[in-house]
Amino acid sequence: MAPGFSELEWSMVKHIPPGGNWQNIPVSVPSKRLEQIRRGGGRTTYYGRLRKDKPSYTISTYFNRIGNGCHIHPEQNRLISIREAARLQSFKDSFVFHTSKASIYKQIGNAVPPILARAIAELIEKHLEKKNFVDLFAGAGGMSEGFLMQGFQILGAIEIDKNFFETFLKNHKNGNGGDYFINGDITSDENKNELINIKNKQKVGVVVGGPPCQGFSTAGWRNPEDKRNQLFNDFVDIVKNIRPEFFVMENVPGILSMRKGEAVKEIIQSFEEIGYHVNSPIKLKAEEFGVPQKRRRVFIIGSLKKITLNEIKPLFSEEDKNLPKPITVEEAIGSLPPLEANEGEFEIETDYFPKSPYEKFMAGEIDFKIFYNLQKNLEIASSDSNLITVNNSS
Repeated sequence: MAPGFSELEWSMVKHIPPGGNWQNIPVSVPSKRLEQIRRGGGRTTYYGRLRKDKPSYTISTYFNRIGNGCHIHPEQNRLISIREAARLQSFKDSFVFHTSKASIYKQIGNAVPPILARAIAELIEKHLEKKNFVDLFAGAGGMSEGFLMQGFQILGAIEIDKNFFETFLKNHKNGNGGDYFINGDITSDENKNELINIKNKQKVGVVVGGPPCQGFSTAGWRNPEDKRNQLFNDFVDIVKNIRPEFFVMENVPGILSMRKGEAVKEIIQSFEEIGYHVNSPIKLKAEEFGVPQKRRRVFIIGSLKKITLNEIKPLFSEEDKNLPKPITVEEAIGSLPPLEANEGEFEIETDYFPKSPYEKFMAGEIDFKIFYNLQKNLEIASSDSNLITVNNSS
């Protein structure tokens, strides 16, 4: 399903080339928002069109709006579809988003890219006795998808938004909730205690989650007057009571600079006080781990045993010639059928043949390991071809 355009948006989009943005729209096109952007300057991603030979920019919750980011299809005069956005976030084609379109845009845009979460799962798995996890603030399931890709077992999850939770359940529990899969408020003692009871059934390997941290920007999480900190307190409380071997807390890079770094020090201290050894925060670029998208995320990881994690090394790089280059928009969505603006259904019958290794991975034909090996081999073949060209021209 591809979002539609208004007449004004039609008059804009036809002027924007691949890699272009609001600067390419003629001043003759009437728009108060464009006038404001021109006066004050604006991000180069506003009214942006993707380039097929590069990763996309961050897929936001507003990828259905032309002016809120770089979401215009690289070749077709329309915004990217729901499935295209999901692929750029690294959700496999078998992952189906449910409920309203308004909610689905948020589910996709807010998600942790599964392939990025997979890299974190791979980083810690060799240190675990129990390869299982509990997902707090589960959303639609991006973090869970990544851990499942790496062969982990999901024990439980909690998510307050009923639409997000419906998508989560239908993809992970065949629509059935049951013990330890909770649609509700994590601050509720009843919900929290139900989740903590997992420890009475079996040992938990990892607790993962991304609690909102807006309250850290002022007085810190220790300020009981700031209700926004309550969610982080509950994250710590659940970790304290379940006693997983590891915890993984995900957030935006801005958390590192809040109050000149004091906020993240308080976060680390809070976990140390409950007996966890906390590694230095890890800042990752999604495109360096197989996601066809420039997205930045921070992971704070701690363990009950004093384990110092190895540096997590990129798998893809624009600079390192020994690594394959980041996955491009064309490799991610290039073989999907063409659409018109405001066209498409929940499911479309079409003759579809995935071409790139990434598309084959998204279609479920191959796993991550085979995908990565194929991508490395393509890079070697490309380098060999370039060498032959140089030799023939000399």
